[in-house]
Amino acid sequence: MTRQPRTRPTLEEVAAAAGVGRGTASRVINGSSKVSEKARLAVEGAIAELGYVPNRAARTLVTQRTDAVALVIAESEERVFGEPFFAGVVRGVGTALSDAQLQLVLLFAHAGQRNGRLDEYLTRNHVDGVLLLSLHDDDRLPERIGERGLPFVLGGRATDDQRGAYVDADNELGARLAVDHLVHRGRSRVAAILGPPDMVVGRTRHEGYLAGLAAAGLEADDALVARGDFSQESGESAMRVLLSRRPDLDAVFCANDLMAAGALRVLREAGKDVPRDVSVVGFDDAPLAQSTHPPLTTVHQSPEQMGREMVALLLEAIRHPDEPPAPRLLETRLVVRESS
Repeated sequence: MTRQPRTRPTLEEVAAAAGVGRGTASRVINGSSKVSEKARLAVEGAIAELGYVPNRAARTLVTQRTDAVALVIAESEERVFGEPFFAGVVRGVGTALSDAQLQLVLLFAHAGQRNGRLDEYLTRNHVDGVLLLSLHDDDRLPERIGERGLPFVLGGRATDDQRGAYVDADNELGARLAVDHLVHRGRSRVAAILGPPDMVVGRTRHEGYLAGLAAAGLEADDALVARGDFSQESGESAMRVLLSRRPDLDAVFCANDLMAAGALRVLREAGKDVPRDVSVVGFDDAPLAQSTHPPLTTVHQSPEQMGREMVALLLEAIRHPDEPPAPRLLETRLVVRESS
């Protein structure tokens, strides 16, 4: 067979080179199982020989699929690229989508910017499904996406208003493990630096903290609780507040490692020895936890696994739209280092 140089090989040429019909070649390219192994190998060989690249737009018209998935993170770019948790989730999502031969579309949805162009983009014309991360209680993206019949999965437990499939770490158990550990270290005035109360993760880690106190027979004390926004700066501010209220506190549970790093800095400035005077436990087991001074005891979770599981759940929802997938809760465990 001869064809003009520099022209793009066609499906018909692939079929002719493989010695099969156009329909058979098309089924092989679209991943259908309704072809023989001999035909599949012949078509794949012809594709390699000719350098054939499927026309994505034409394929979309036939299959009604875009082969793209959107990951929407309800945070600023600065925060996403500056915090290890988000980087881990993106790596996990990217790897899983690549393995499934799907494209990742990464979108940021700042507060107050979750309508308009973002809403217009999140349709079946652009993506096959949506992954949502770091939502607050008042976010209505899941509701609007669901109204379009577009499959979505939440990274983090769904609220009653956000109903949908989700993947989450066992935040409540993780926080309770942290408090149990501090109590077993002989601490009785256990403070907490928690996340925002309008996020499920902020509330569930608070619930685990309270459950740990109750199990140890310790009374909850509002003066021992301060909140941050998961940034290191907010951990520093919260630690200063706690020390001003209760200078006799002897332990701090921080709802993530960045806030724990901020707390360690303020305790050091205040002349408090860690862990002799105050024990500190974080949550995440980010790489940062091994380089703080002292190295940080923390609750381990795997954001990369969360990303992979979110993709697995979404692919299940795409394949079986009438069978909502069951939520998945991932293990958390305590990693003991020198801060406690």
